[in-house]
Amino acid sequence: MEWLANRWTGVAAAIWIQSSCGASYTFSIYSPILKSTQGYDQSTLDTVSVFKDIGANFGVLAGLLYSAVTPYGHRSSASKSKWSSLGGPWIVVAAGAVQCFVGFFFIWASVVGLINQPPVPLMCFFAWLASNGQTFLNTTNVVTGLRNFPQYGGTIIGIMKGFVGLSGAILIQLYHAFFDGEPTTFLLMLACLPAIICMLFMFLLRIYEVQDYDYKKHLDGFSVVTVIIVVYLMFIIVLQNFVSLPYWARAFTFVVLMVLLALPFGIAAKAHSEDLKILSQGRSIETAAPTIEYQELPREEVQVQDTSNDMLPLEVEMNILQAICTIEFWMLFVTMIAGLGSGLTVINNMSQIGESFGYSTIEISNMVSLWSMWNFLGRFGGGHVSDYIMHERGWPRPLLLTVTLGITILGHLIIATGLPGNFYLGPVLVGICYGTNWSLMPTITSEIFGVKHMGTIFNAIAAASPLGSYILSVRVVGYIYDKEANEDNSCFGIHCFMLSLLIVAGVSFLAFLVSLALYFRTRRFYKLVVLRKLKHYAR
Repeated sequence: MEWLANRWTGVAAAIWIQSSCGASYTFSIYSPILKSTQGYDQSTLDTVSVFKDIGANFGVLAGLLYSAVTPYGHRSSASKSKWSSLGGPWIVVAAGAVQCFVGFFFIWASVVGLINQPPVPLMCFFAWLASNGQTFLNTTNVVTGLRNFPQYGGTIIGIMKGFVGLSGAILIQLYHAFFDGEPTTFLLMLACLPAIICMLFMFLLRIYEVQDYDYKKHLDGFSVVTVIIVVYLMFIIVLQNFVSLPYWARAFTFVVLMVLLALPFGIAAKAHSEDLKILSQGRSIETAAPTIEYQELPREEVQVQDTSNDMLPLEVEMNILQAICTIEFWMLFVTMIAGLGSGLTVINNMSQIGESFGYSTIEISNMVSLWSMWNFLGRFGGGHVSDYIMHERGWPRPLLLTVTLGITILGHLIIATGLPGNFYLGPVLVGICYGTNWSLMPTITSEIFGVKHMGTIFNAIAAASPLGSYILSVRVVGYIYDKEANEDNSCFGIHCFMLSLLIVAGVSFLAFLVSLALYFRTRRFYKLVVLRKLKHYAR
């Protein structure tokens, strides 16, 4: 099995795990049955969804566990085999798989009546537990990918984060193919499927010591496959919007999707074969040990004077306590409250937004799937674009973050207008920008605060997502919706969401200003980051 132990097969395995762990994005599929069987009003349902969002986005525990079981820096040869048998990324994946299974199993059991209807706080705990497992899987794949492919961090994070966003559409296609109209069975599937896939692939996730060479063409190979998968899924979703496919056709389309998802293993085999060829020529490519160490620069290059006379350390490995003492940490945190929280507000209320504007159940279900497409394109494209502007233009990544927030504001305003087609165009813009934020934030975190404790720090910043979702979804959108709703807890018309979405757009504008300030604050720092990378990879 030695031929499986390489970083390329690890990417393919991570893609499969990421493709199965985005159950939090399918909430709109099973939320109606959860609402009806438990007797919730909209505010209570939104409260459950917020705890789901807290679990899916607050991954500090995952980051701490990853740092504890996965070594950073070089170890002696004598310690390698002992460490491999005791620890590694697979432990984090196993912990996440157990959480996913337990959380969704109890939600399913309460919906079907296997257990007595739990009180709302207990249901919130089930939702948190089910979603928190996602952070363990996501943290493992993102940080391991960044350590194995440090030269193109934006690209590999974009691929990993992208497949989490895409996983919602993949899971919904599985639902349509085999469980259409049976959301309770879908809940049981959400409990079992990620756990099974994690058990199959978790031992392929390792960290390798890499001698740098131009491996971007192989990463681009994974990128091409992902684009093919996205195009195929969009075609199927649009087709389902116009044609009611028979059971055999739905099953066939899903089998084709599985074939496409198998292609990354072919890319991995080809890339590893080329690595072996280079190795045979006398160049050391990789061994089963932790990744790179940074070279020290002269003292005058270690710190960068920015426009506000604060000093930013260049590629210093900060821990979580050191990071939260910096202004940059809190600027990123505030930016993500709106950048991520407003996106979650839209997806969590997608069913009710579509219903209020008179869209059919099929159209709403398809829009939930298409949201996953836009979310994926944002994560995937944001990683590639941010690497391009860094490597080719020398522009700071926070600049792209600022542009993204500006487009987010436009998306919220379009939905709020209630104009024809608003339900299609507005969520597209919000979904793409939401995904882009998820790609940019971890990459910016690794550059400002270092890689060693990146898993803990970016998960701490990600806590802004459920916080923003709670403020905007429960306290703003849910509250106003319930005030406008009839005695059946339903609301129809433009008035249901117009005011609340205008408020969300206003909050996003404030985050836009903070992001703009972060750009000006870090632009000199990023100039040295670019120069540093150019010097490192020119050697």
